[in-house]
Amino acid sequence: MSILSKPFVADRVARLMGAAAARAITPRPLFPEIPGRTGEISVPTRHGPMPATLYRPPGDARGVYVNAHGGGFVVGAPIGDDPLCRYLAEHAGVFVVNLDYALAPARRFPVPCEQVHDALTWAAAPEREWAGARLCVGGQSAGGSLAAAASRLALRDGGPAIALQVLHYPPLDLVTPAAAKPAARGAVIRPWMGEVFDTAYIPDTARRADPLASPAWGSNGDGLAGIAPALVITCEHDRLRAEAVAYAGKLAEAGALVEHYDIAGVDHGYDLMRGEPELVRRVYAFLALHVERAVTA
Repeated sequence: MSILSKPFVADRVARLMGAAAARAITPRPLFPEIPGRTGEISVPTRHGPMPATLYRPPGDARGVYVNAHGGGFVVGAPIGDDPLCRYLAEHAGVFVVNLDYALAPARRFPVPCEQVHDALTWAAAPEREWAGARLCVGGQSAGGSLAAAASRLALRDGGPAIALQVLHYPPLDLVTPAAAKPAARGAVIRPWMGEVFDTAYIPDTARRADPLASPAWGSNGDGLAGIAPALVITCEHDRLRAEAVAYAGKLAEAGALVEHYDIAGVDHGYDLMRGEPELVRRVYAFLALHVERAVTA
């Protein structure tokens, strides 16, 4: 642990990182052949209205997919996931609701978990234009953690029904320090990043053991019978791989694991940064196929 684990320091660094990221975030120029049929909407939550971008499929909708972006709970924006959202709308034939959830340290745990769950409840309401369509939730990195948390809230609270949760290289153990997690040399996630992100998101270290924050830690993955079916995607060189693999095992024990797919030779955020475009296309096609199957089953 370093000075970065001090809340006032982590908050300051997180705010600086967030401000810098807000100026720099642009989506990778992937899938130029897929148009962006989008509109800006507002989703009501218990924490106030949440902005979101709605992506429309090219024809009749088969379902709806609620997406949460990554960024360590403190940085990032929905636009970073634009290629993924366009791809899912086009190839899975679903509406995609790309959420602009609240970031730490301005709004801490469990606010974004509850916002994503509230967005699922809103998406499942009969007055939506896709009424009756099956519902999926997913996210990359921190967004995958929020998708897992929203799925656990749905299990705990009796709904809404979720056809598939997609956990794409998610952080699922905020108890174990990042420095103690195995990683390939030169891994994207550095130990100092973990200190800043985890501290800004949940300053009280005891609260990081909450199952909504750390579903893969300790016995938190027990008792998952009835949770939404899950697709877990990990990256071979990712510092977060082991915890996602462990959670996939718990989901399998509960009969809720649809598939665990480990992408060889890549690190965290491969699709947002350096990953070969054709590799990204193959993984997104795999993901879209699972979403399509889930909403048409």
